[in-house]
Amino acid sequence: MHLTSEQKQEIFRKFGKSETDTGSPEAQIALFSERIGHLTEHLKLHKKDFSTQRALLKLVGKRRRLLDYLYDTDIERYRKVVKALNLRK
Repeated sequence: MHLTSEQKQEIFRKFGKSETDTGSPEAQIALFSERIGHLTEHLKLHKKDFSTQRALLKLVGKRRRLLDYLYDTDIERYRKVVKALNLRK
């Protein structure tokens, strides 16, 4: 994994309620987005790495499900996360 524990804590501090808040949807979405960006860059160099491609698709699906959950439960938190991460549906 390319993320160090300090980088993860920074993501959780920025998007979660605290450094130890690793379970909130916002923190998970931010972490998945970081990993998706890293895997996307990897696949640009290694086009035939199909196991990484599958992992990327699974992560995108997980992030999409969390975004849908957040959209259904609290639309304001959803808008805040989408705006902060520059995501679009």
